[in-house]
Amino acid sequence: MAEVDVQNPFIGETNCGMLLHQLQKIWDEVGESDEERDKMRLQLEQECLDVYKRKVDQAAKSRAHLNQALADAKLELSTLLASLGEKTFVGIPEKTSGTIKEQLAAVAPALERLWRQKEERIKEFINVQTQIQKISGEIAGGNQQSGSPKVDESDLSLKKLDEYNDQLQELQKEKSDRLHKVLEFVSTIHDLCAVLGIDFYSTVTEVHPSLNDATGVQSKSISNDTLVTLAKTVEALEEDKNKRLKKLQELATQLIDLWNLMDTSKEERSCFDHVTCNISASVDEVTVPGALALDLIEQAELEVERLDKLKGSRMKEIAFKRQGELEEIFARAHIEIDTEAAREKILALIDSGTVEPSELLADMDNQIIKAKEEAISRKDILDKVEKWMSACEEESWLDDYNRDNNRYNASRGTHLNLKRAEKARILVNKIPALVDSLVAKTRAWEEEHGLTFEYDGVPLLAMLDEYALLRHEREEEKRRMKDQKKFNEQLNTEQEAIFGSKPSPARPLSSTKKVVGPRVNGGGANGTSNRRLSMNQTGARTGKRDNARPIAPSNYVAISKEDAASRVSGTEPAPITP
Repeated sequence: MAEVDVQNPFIGETNCGMLLHQLQKIWDEVGESDEERDKMRLQLEQECLDVYKRKVDQAAKSRAHLNQALADAKLELSTLLASLGEKTFVGIPEKTSGTIKEQLAAVAPALERLWRQKEERIKEFINVQTQIQKISGEIAGGNQQSGSPKVDESDLSLKKLDEYNDQLQELQKEKSDRLHKVLEFVSTIHDLCAVLGIDFYSTVTEVHPSLNDATGVQSKSISNDTLVTLAKTVEALEEDKNKRLKKLQELATQLIDLWNLMDTSKEERSCFDHVTCNISASVDEVTVPGALALDLIEQAELEVERLDKLKGSRMKEIAFKRQGELEEIFARAHIEIDTEAAREKILALIDSGTVEPSELLADMDNQIIKAKEEAISRKDILDKVEKWMSACEEESWLDDYNRDNNRYNASRGTHLNLKRAEKARILVNKIPALVDSLVAKTRAWEEEHGLTFEYDGVPLLAMLDEYALLRHEREEEKRRMKDQKKFNEQLNTEQEAIFGSKPSPARPLSSTKKVVGPRVNGGGANGTSNRRLSMNQTGARTGKRDNARPIAPSNYVAISKEDAASRVSGTEPAPITP
């Protein structure tokens, strides 16, 4: 029974005293000596001490571990606070009182919250740094890096995060600016390609595939290489545009010169309006799609070649047309030229081929310009010549009118002739002043130009001198007729006194009329036949022989011989009102 109790020491309530009492009973039954018993007791005491020491050591180690854990928690707490840039954190106990486990339990919630905050902050850093890395890669032009960027967990402060955000904003702004530049370049290339007739998509694809919207790439390349290549592409296209515009303007100028040379119709010219419309345009003004396409330039070149070949066959016709224009200018200016010799010279030059057609026509154009300038310089004098000739015609009409004995008869149109006669007398009285002014202007013109002013090949001053001489002879003839009339009247008076009858009036000694007016040599082989110049309504010249009596106007009436005699004597009877 004792053995059973020893084998089951923990059955019931067992303690060291009871065990020791049972041990003594066993020793007594066995008959152990006191020495053995003391030895056993010492051994038991030593084993108990060892157990207590082990337990104490374990407890000490556990305490050390707890203290280390508390120290590590405090260190981690301070590290997290420093990493997050926080000086304090809500939930951290200010006092470190209580047991070690209580202190650990107090720090654990704050530490857990800081860990969560750290993880969230790391995610924010990764997000910002990822965007920075992506945009930097786009700007650099390299391939986008794979994987998340490394985050420096020692500095997860908001200040550091703000720095990354500022860097990200700068990169985003730079990306936006670069994208704007890229789009501007692409738009410029599109416009240039449209004007030049070049495929836009193939052009931008050569720069970078992402610039072609047809490829479906969302983000466009904004790298330095792309910007540089775009700038070079724009520069090359603008240079090509300049060259093509210059070439097209040269072709347009040649077309216009050839058209003007060959008097091409407006309908034929309108076919190339798209070429000539840019003849004076600047590079920036040419924006119409296809305006500088190669096929358009080739079309203009072919037309220039065609017209250049056609020009040779029509050269004579064009040159004679210019010559006709020149002759018309000289005719209006009353300048005589040898038209046959001029036309023969033109034919000789064209047939010889020694002169370029364009040079010949340019020379003729210069002659036309000089002829117009000379005609302008002669205009004032020619106007006065017209007035002078018109006055001479009126003077001739007035002489015929005065010789008509029936001019005062009461017939139809008499009052009109009277009015014309009054106007003619006023105009005739102005002839001397007009001739003096004409002589002065002609001499001034000759001094200025160093040439003789000719009117239809005759020196104008010689014509005026001849007119003055004829007028003087006419005045002398009038005086002789007046003296003859007075002598006849006196003779008639004496005969009437002697014979008592009135003889019939005697005719004047001279019945021929001397025409006073501008004369010019011409018509005969030796140039001696004279013709009187007058101007008809269209401005053409007509010649009248000096010995031909001018035809009296049909709108005046005859007068009686007595009225004619009184008219010759200088007394003017009152007009008869019809």
